[in-house]
Amino acid sequence: MSGHHHHDHDHAHDNHFTAIEARVKALETLMVQKGYVDPAALDAIIDTYETKIGPRDGARIVAKAWTDPAFAERLKADGTAAVAELGYGGRGGEHIVACFNTPEQHNLIVCTLCSCYPWPVLGLPPVWYKSPPYRAKAVIDPRGTIADFGVTLPENQRVRVWDSTAETRFIVIPMRPADTEGWSEEKLASIVTRDSMIGTGLPRVEDAA
Repeated sequence: MSGHHHHDHDHAHDNHFTAIEARVKALETLMVQKGYVDPAALDAIIDTYETKIGPRDGARIVAKAWTDPAFAERLKADGTAAVAELGYGGRGGEHIVACFNTPEQHNLIVCTLCSCYPWPVLGLPPVWYKSPPYRAKAVIDPRGTIADFGVTLPENQRVRVWDSTAETRFIVIPMRPADTEGWSEEKLASIVTRDSMIGTGLPRVEDAA
């Protein structure tokens, strides 16, 4: 075994490459080889969605909605404008609609046509979001889909499915967990998972920063 394998750079890649990143990288290589795109420009776009945006922006929106009732009202009334207040928004001018979970209703996002996703607030979509099984089952059996992710909802909480389109992207605003009174916005944002903003998960108090 050559010493090359012990090189840190390789290890970083081995550990951090998700399937979507591998796909993006393959696509990137192909496009660069064909001369379609400047590799530095592509890297900048991917970096923006993966690290600068990523689900963290969405988590900040949720935390603000939990702590600022006036902001939550604006978010309900006009998600696109409220999100823009925080400096986030779509490159393509997509509308962002915030779906608030309540004890009566849990919201789940899917895109049955392709894989429209709230990129401006959540970054790159997880691989499963694009998969035909998820897209089909989310519509036919949303409660079962959520259970597949290990989340059991109360029987009396209905599930509403929101189907994303090219024009409208949805973000789920999960319910604030009960035992988080007095937490800072930053600490609250740390428990908002990407899946909780898609509807396949719930905030994880055990992840508190």
